[in-house]
Amino acid sequence: MEEKEDKLNESEQLVDERKAILIENYEEYFNLANKVFKDQKYNAASTLFFKAIVAAVDLFVLKKDGFVPSSHTNRFKLVQEKHKEIYELLDRDFLFYQDSYTKKLSKEEAEVLKKDARRIKEMC
Repeated sequence: MEEKEDKLNESEQLVDERKAILIENYEEYFNLANKVFKDQKYNAASTLFFKAIVAAVDLFVLKKDGFVPSSHTNRFKLVQEKHKEIYELLDRDFLFYQDSYTKKLSKEEAEVLKKDARRIKEMC
């Protein structure tokens, strides 16, 4: 019985550590995105806001489902099947992220990602 409790405590500790890392990553990406946004570097801001979105989605999934998806493919599939409200945001925002490689994004597009990053984080 004591061995099971030790394993449970270890598992809870790992989840807590992952939560802390995801929160720290979210804050780092979001804060850096805000800095470059102020410098009117909207592509860089959009990329960082999207990374903040992914960290928030992973935190949401960890809290709801007990694990972190191992890839973008697994993340999209899981949230599409189980968390529609998150999927709708992630799916739309991924297009902005993809566009950031080949197009110049506008302030308004970067603001959409910023708003969604906050929104998903609040859902956690």
